[in-house]
Amino acid sequence: MQLKPIEQSFAVNFKYSLHFTSDLFESNNDLFKEVIKSYKPNEKVKLLFVLDDGVLKNHPKLSETIKEYCLLHNNHLQLTECLVTPGGEKSKNDHSNVARIIAGINNYAICRHSFVVAIGGGAVIDMAGYAASVAHRGVKLIRIPTTVLSQNDAAIGVKNGINAYNKKNFIGTFAPPYAILNDSKFLTSLEQRDWIAGVAEAIKVALIKDEVFFKTIKENAIKLKERDMDAMLNTIYRCAEMHMEHIAKGGDPFESGSSRPLDFGHWSAHKLEQMSDYSLRHGEAVAKGIALDLTYSQLMGFISVDILEEILAVMTEIGFDLSIPISGDNEIQELLKGIQEFREHLGGELTITLINGIGKKMDVHQIDMELMKKAVNSLNSKYKINVA
Repeated sequence: MQLKPIEQSFAVNFKYSLHFTSDLFESNNDLFKEVIKSYKPNEKVKLLFVLDDGVLKNHPKLSETIKEYCLLHNNHLQLTECLVTPGGEKSKNDHSNVARIIAGINNYAICRHSFVVAIGGGAVIDMAGYAASVAHRGVKLIRIPTTVLSQNDAAIGVKNGINAYNKKNFIGTFAPPYAILNDSKFLTSLEQRDWIAGVAEAIKVALIKDEVFFKTIKENAIKLKERDMDAMLNTIYRCAEMHMEHIAKGGDPFESGSSRPLDFGHWSAHKLEQMSDYSLRHGEAVAKGIALDLTYSQLMGFISVDILEEILAVMTEIGFDLSIPISGDNEIQELLKGIQEFREHLGGELTITLINGIGKKMDVHQIDMELMKKAVNSLNSKYKINVA
């Protein structure tokens, strides 16, 4: 007997929100309570917090403040525990951190109608989100990012992940959060390099999508460097807005295709992070990666020298070191392996996003390796080499 194939298709509507506030857990700030209440208006909701230890060092009363806030609103919020995890990329390299969160989900009977609340930089957000997405095939997640880069990029999307086999985000999931809550107070305690690093993602999205936004960044370069909060919050807002628009309207929210424009500058950034043993911040590596791909674009004739110099000048004015921290042919060859690793990560045909004008992206499917080497050497002759 010949049985015909059974086929079915369906669509799932995803919705999540990004909120902006300051002093999220102050007693007179109702935002967190209202976000939880929007899910279950008449029930108490169980919460497992995951806290970045670097954030706790700068905000030592955070755990106690969270406990007091949940007690104040105990008709809606049921705090189970505040788990503390290492911050930075090491949180994604050590898989025991994921295991601890999953154990907490089990121990406190966190179900699919409970929430994991991740507070930290982009790496902790990624790692905790991955743990939440695989426990019970998906526990609800609220992200509270604490760095510029996580508030404008890392926490805004639908991806979660950890590192493996010396490759960034080799293991991961696509799972949107329930909500993202950006608290500007966390930004005040950032080191200068972390304050600056996140601007790289704003420059990235401006270069591929919005010339007007790039001009705004250019006009505010000194303000951004000198920690003007209004300038930074406006930059974060527009970057996050464009990121979310791309996910919703770009046609490929879960990246099934080979093109990934939001990863402009990232093939080398990911490799440079790994080669530096993650001493480079992600945003610092992205800035270098953008500068490298811009230089390559100019050498290929896609953009003029004037456009290249304009963009690089803005980046250095903000405070980025644009040198590529490698030397010698062996290290250059190792860096160039990142192109193939990037293709494997995306799947399918090699697709590298470049630009042919400010706000104008283009995709290429081949890289001239000799010209890319020339781009590396060009940057390192222009900028002081600063081996991380």
